[in-house]
Amino acid sequence: MIASKIKAAVRDVHDFPKQGIIFKDITPILKDPGLCKEITTALAEQLRGLEIDVVAGIESRGFLFGPSLAQLLGIPFVPIRKAGKLPYKTISQSYDLEYGSATIECHEDALLAGQKVLIHDDLLATGGTVVAASKLIMQLGASVAAYSFIISLDFLNGRQRLVPYGDQVFSLADY
Repeated sequence: MIASKIKAAVRDVHDFPKQGIIFKDITPILKDPGLCKEITTALAEQLRGLEIDVVAGIESRGFLFGPSLAQLLGIPFVPIRKAGKLPYKTISQSYDLEYGSATIECHEDALLAGQKVLIHDDLLATGGTVVAASKLIMQLGASVAAYSFIISLDFLNGRQRLVPYGDQVFSLADY
């Protein structure tokens, strides 16, 4: 089962990025190309039957599987980046994290009005970053078709924060 393979590969890093946080490090997964392929395939399988025009990946770990997922689905990939990292005209959204605050951006021409967007990231925690990404997508006149994550930390209730923006939330391994 994919969930048990993911959990066996993920490394817990205590007190990162600050005291009291247990960071779920997915980089050990990247050492196993077979597992990476299984993850991408499993993510795509979860989305079967949904109408999705674009995959939007959130920096930086949403860039690890997001482009491969978009290629597998045969649709474009759009990066959502930290402020100041994109070269063209952008729109931005600020938000609070469980350990601070941040701003994300996307190009103002990244999406077309009416497009249905899959937001992908490696991990769903409190949902702050993903809510901000949802707001960016809506600013451009597109809508959230679904969310996909490799890991969901269900005890942090991030799924509930996403409901106003989209109710299709998929993950492969839940904690």
